[in-house]
Amino acid sequence: MFTRRTFLATSAAAGLAPSLASAKKKAVEYDPTPQFVRVKKQFLPGQLLVAPRSFYLYLITEPRKAIRYGCGVGKAGLEFTGTATIDVKKEWPTWRPTDEMIEREPTTYAKFKDNDYVQPGGGDNPLGARALYLFQNGVDTYFRIHGTTQPQTIGRAASNGCIRMLNSHVIDLYERVPVGTVVTVV
Repeated sequence: MFTRRTFLATSAAAGLAPSLASAKKKAVEYDPTPQFVRVKKQFLPGQLLVAPRSFYLYLITEPRKAIRYGCGVGKAGLEFTGTATIDVKKEWPTWRPTDEMIEREPTTYAKFKDNDYVQPGGGDNPLGARALYLFQNGVDTYFRIHGTTQPQTIGRAASNGCIRMLNSHVIDLYERVPVGTVVTVV
């Protein structure tokens, strides 16, 4: 039965519908600046968590708390996932692309083809100011958390699989994490 109460309730709901439909959720802007944030309790202090879809790396500092850094990640099909440990840390590391990288992009990496050239550390080295080397069961994965000479790639899937950070941010992280730190990329 259609009553006055039903009529008023339906009218009120209909009056609100246009405003609800036109209400837009504010877009959250990506901010790579290190920030203290809350995280789920299952992560242990001292661990690193990388969330590639949101382009953030988290250093768990205490239960439910972390420092969040912006990062860049691997292009589709080249990204690292799983758990590893940081077994080596280097300041101003040397660099050489993997054979797979040279094969995929021979023009980009032409100076490395058919030789043993290793690019010295420094301001033009793609690994930037610091590198944290990821290992699984004592074996180098060839994936790194490192600085970059391409800051515009932070917040994007642009690398050959490594996790990139702004140089000032990776220097900060480097000082905070010891060899043996567990890294989980989800």
